[in-house]
Amino acid sequence: MKYIPTIGLEIHAELKTKTKMFCDSKNNPAEKKPNINICPVCVAHPGTLPVINKEAVKHILKIGIAIGGNLADFTEFDRKNYFYPDIPKGYQISQYKYPLVSGGNLAGIAITRVHLEEDTARVIHDKENSLIDFNRAGIPLMEMVTEPIIKNAAQAVFFAKELQLLLRTLAVGGANMEKGEMRVEANVSLREVADDSSHFSVPLGTKVEVKNLNSFRAVEHAIDFEIKRQESILKNSEKVIQETRGWNEDKQQTFSQRLKEGSEDYRYFPDPDLPKLQISAIKEFSKENLKKEIPELPREKRERYKNNFGLKIDDANMFVRDPYLAKLFDEIIEKFEKNKELIKLASNYITTDIAGFMKIDKSLDKKLHKNISAKNFTELISMIYENKVSSRGAKNILNEMYERGGDPAKIAEEKNLFQRSDESELKKIVEKIISENERVIKDFKSGKESSLQFLIGQGMKETNCSANPEILKKLFIDFLK
Repeated sequence: MKYIPTIGLEIHAELKTKTKMFCDSKNNPAEKKPNINICPVCVAHPGTLPVINKEAVKHILKIGIAIGGNLADFTEFDRKNYFYPDIPKGYQISQYKYPLVSGGNLAGIAITRVHLEEDTARVIHDKENSLIDFNRAGIPLMEMVTEPIIKNAAQAVFFAKELQLLLRTLAVGGANMEKGEMRVEANVSLREVADDSSHFSVPLGTKVEVKNLNSFRAVEHAIDFEIKRQESILKNSEKVIQETRGWNEDKQQTFSQRLKEGSEDYRYFPDPDLPKLQISAIKEFSKENLKKEIPELPREKRERYKNNFGLKIDDANMFVRDPYLAKLFDEIIEKFEKNKELIKLASNYITTDIAGFMKIDKSLDKKLHKNISAKNFTELISMIYENKVSSRGAKNILNEMYERGGDPAKIAEEKNLFQRSDESELKKIVEKIISENERVIKDFKSGKESSLQFLIGQGMKETNCSANPEILKKLFIDFLK
């Protein structure tokens, strides 16, 4: 028998708006001082009335269009009733029966719904006390629910990363997981099947929800652990309990929190203090108007790079995921007027050299933005393409540009990096290297081909990487015949 995992995700993401979801308190997740951005509405003083944040509704509708979902015409807000210290009202304003968006697809995963609700307060525990900071209470919160069709942890992480990228592209949320702006909950179940072909006819197993996963690493490790935990239970002929579990990062394991509630436990009912919404009656919420505000989406950009310029998928993904690289590359495309050879050459240097800078220096954003622009970078690529500088010389120039900025032609002149192809000039250097490397010459003459590369390398070193390596190769071969 085999055990096939089935995973569905529920992802919450805070939305970027000036004010909170149902009041005019400032929406500032970065506020350090506790209980600054609060008012009688978001801390649930008796007699206060909520007012819907129009911008938050618009954000959800734009997400709906981006994923190809169905936008609701009629929608309403509901009260989700449960008691916990971070819910001052004793209920959360959410959506149940009539979400703003239903259906759609992201990263090949079918979406069940996308709805809008308010965030909870933050509970802070220390050794002696539990304190509550209400700054976060009432911040607009998107919840996206997928169909239970995800097959493994890697696919779940990829989906979460694509959602984060989409939210940032639409400028509706920062989705920084380390700041709690995006949180993932994974519903994991296993079903026992005889073989791969039979699992479609076997009912889903008992679902376990793992809550508040706050990093992609945690998502991956928690799902993998939960699959192994449930598999062990089933192999021992025991039953998996439907429950909510947390993730212990230190122990790298899930732990039981409470028995899983069903929707009936929350006693949903329409919020009597908020009006029903007829989306079609609000002109700026029409699909035509919303589409005007939606930029090129990640999947569209990825396909453009791949199909129009023949980029590898990994390179296209690098540009799509990094705003600086995407801006730089698109400006390069414009400057080279869609010359595919030049664009591909530029792409190679970005994905190797500039990406290399990024790996070494985690704080280089400002340096890159300041020192390497589309203007000086395209000038360098043109110099490489026209054989004015060697590939090694180009790397030296790029290093100098990264450190101090500047014009690549001036750097090449100052550092003596313009490629030298004058045979009469290079002959003297070749003769000198031959006279200093008798043993290498013997190796070459005895058939050791790598000796030639060593000699060319010495020639490049002697000329500070300014010699044309093809001319050097020709001269060495001519001398050693």
